[in-house]
Amino acid sequence: MALILTEEQTMLRDSARAFMADNAPITQLRKLRDTNDGDGYSKPVWANFADMGFTGVLVPEAQGGLGLGMVEAGVVMEQIGHQLTASPFLASSVVAASLIRQAGSTEQRDHWLPKLASGATIATLAIDEHRKHQPDRIACKAVKTAAGFTLDGHKTFVIDGHVADLLLVAATSSEKGITLFMVPRSTPGVAVERVAMVDSHNAARITFTGVSLGHDAVLGAVDAGAAPLALALDAGRAAAAAELLGLADEVFERTTAYLRQRKQFGRLIGEFQALQHRAAELYFDIEMARAAVLKALQAIDADPATAGEAVAVAKARAGTSATLAVQEGVQMHGGMGMTDEFDIGFFMKRARVLQEYLGDSGFHADRLASMRGY
Repeated sequence: MALILTEEQTMLRDSARAFMADNAPITQLRKLRDTNDGDGYSKPVWANFADMGFTGVLVPEAQGGLGLGMVEAGVVMEQIGHQLTASPFLASSVVAASLIRQAGSTEQRDHWLPKLASGATIATLAIDEHRKHQPDRIACKAVKTAAGFTLDGHKTFVIDGHVADLLLVAATSSEKGITLFMVPRSTPGVAVERVAMVDSHNAARITFTGVSLGHDAVLGAVDAGAAPLALALDAGRAAAAAELLGLADEVFERTTAYLRQRKQFGRLIGEFQALQHRAAELYFDIEMARAAVLKALQAIDADPATAGEAVAVAKARAGTSATLAVQEGVQMHGGMGMTDEFDIGFFMKRARVLQEYLGDSGFHADRLASMRGY
């Protein structure tokens, strides 16, 4: 498959780019941070986001969505990266929607997907329990009872956890089985602590203490959550890689614009060959990441069960490219690149958080090696 966008995907990209720039630029993120906003995102912007149809990009038309695929979701995520838009899109419209679509029964999909598509409900996945992403080490435990299950444990780095209406929780339910649960945030025994992340985006620590759940809280089947969970994680990783790509692209554009404006010793600094070489190397690196990300998104749309290798490459490559972009951006802007008044620092912090989300470059390099038998 050609690594280029179709005409329809290009139109979606242009629409998302204009929307983010007009409604949710980086100045909005700065305002949310400086005012210590309780939600951490703009509800009016999220409502407009839903009106544009973005929240339903992965929801089938039968459940009120656009019925599109991961390439289209990645297109939106890339534009979110350009503006560092604070939005529940990644958590709710990509990861949660993918998981419910993969694991849910017909009744569960018909009930929850329309709510996610309209933006009326925000959902998020609660999986990580350690300082690093380790999805194979889940200690949160679900014990069967006569009425259903009792859930005990804790989760960390739950993005948008303090504003989510619905928590999708992965828990150990047998010696080797993983069961997925749909837990409303208001359920007795659920304690949510908002975490102020370095990038001014939302996350939470969540503790489950004797949470009583009925059989209807199980998403899909008991002890059968591992397979759909793996597919939803890859959707989230590919989407995060797309945001990293947009972030890197924006930093590159801002940096090269500065090279064409700033003068030193009576010359534009962009005329110095050393900086030209560094900019050219960064451009090449970002374009390699662009190809890897699009390939991963296309692979998920073609067959999510076999897309793991492409996703691992994309997440690892986008992470290293974004890191290089923000480091070069700070370096080439000189001392002012380190000041809070300048936006480059926001991009650097967001890149660092996205690196960790669902596995950093080292995690995915190791994952790729394992899948290839090393």
